[in-house]
Amino acid sequence: MRSKASITLLSVGHACVDVYQGAVASLIPFLVAERAYGYAAASGVVLAAALLSSVAQPLFGALTDRRPAPWLLPAGTLLAGLGIALSGTGDSYVLTLLCVAVSGVGVAAYHPESARVARLAGEGSHSAMGWFSLGGNAGFALAPLLVTAVVGTGGLRWTPLLVLPALVGAALNLTVLRAPGRRHLTGTAPAAGADDRASFLKLSLAVVCRSVVFTGLSSFLSLYAAQRLGGSTAAGTAALFVLYLGGAVGSVLGGRLAGRWERVTVCRWSYLLSVAAVAGVVFVPGPALYLCVALTSAGLYVPFSLQVTLGQDYLPTRAGTAAGVTLGLTVSVGGLASPLIGRVADATSLRTALAPLVLMPALSWLLFRALPEPAGPGGRAEAPAAAAQRAVPKS
Repeated sequence: MRSKASITLLSVGHACVDVYQGAVASLIPFLVAERAYGYAAASGVVLAAALLSSVAQPLFGALTDRRPAPWLLPAGTLLAGLGIALSGTGDSYVLTLLCVAVSGVGVAAYHPESARVARLAGEGSHSAMGWFSLGGNAGFALAPLLVTAVVGTGGLRWTPLLVLPALVGAALNLTVLRAPGRRHLTGTAPAAGADDRASFLKLSLAVVCRSVVFTGLSSFLSLYAAQRLGGSTAAGTAALFVLYLGGAVGSVLGGRLAGRWERVTVCRWSYLLSVAAVAGVVFVPGPALYLCVALTSAGLYVPFSLQVTLGQDYLPTRAGTAAGVTLGLTVSVGGLASPLIGRVADATSLRTALAPLVLMPALSWLLFRALPEPAGPGGRAEAPAAAAQRAVPKS
């Protein structure tokens, strides 16, 4: 199986997993409508998915640093789908939290190992990692459409149908891992280079700030857009779809821009432009909201795949842990801010609660100003084959 074919299948498999991350936020309006959840209760559902995922992903990353575990790709996909499929089957709030938490564990199990496999399959190419990230963002973008089509038709009792993408994704991942000529994806090679932990810490803090603004928007954007545009549920669903679709565009664009400029430079400019875009989402009135949402999403996702490879290059001896942190802990920790946003919204207004999110990309920009471009496997001058070998965690 050729590299492009492997990346394509892995990208679609990534979409089948991340549809369940997007599904959590997409279920919020239906939980509010059918079960009369307040903002704080609804944000608790987002927190349940994020909490276990944020803690578990570095643990899974550390596990794969010691021994590759490609079986986590199909297993994590199935677990993520099963949790969301069961989330609407009971009226108990605790049961709902438990189900979305199980889904979060599945997402956590999938991502660190999938980042290792994808970078090997793409032979160290930034563009290949961009396409792999595109799959995840496409899954996010499809989530509100899928949830609306299923739950909007039959109510929360129809959530078991949402397991179907997980079945497809597990099959695609198994196809890549078992294909002739792809056996190296399950092996290890010695890592080279010294860890730059100080830079990795700054990178992680920047990703946390990005996570807070993106998770905060994804949790409440559908409700906010409905308020701003006449109370229509369709308006809220459309805004959430634009948020996730813009991320798909940003991921591919980030990989291409990194082929011309250094990754750190691309990330700095992206975060700087995101400040104005997020401000537009919160304060610009009328249908222009959709344009601001699209620009925000693209701006926040241009750095996404670049941050994963930067993390692996700052910690070349712990690439699995680096992926677990940049894809997992720092991304999922944004969900921890959702209850705070919900409480402020309950006490004041949703607009007031979302306004502080404008500061988050500014903080990411400041942190990236202190980061160097690593001279590791992601360096523009290094051959892709060498990059692929150096990106593999040690056993």
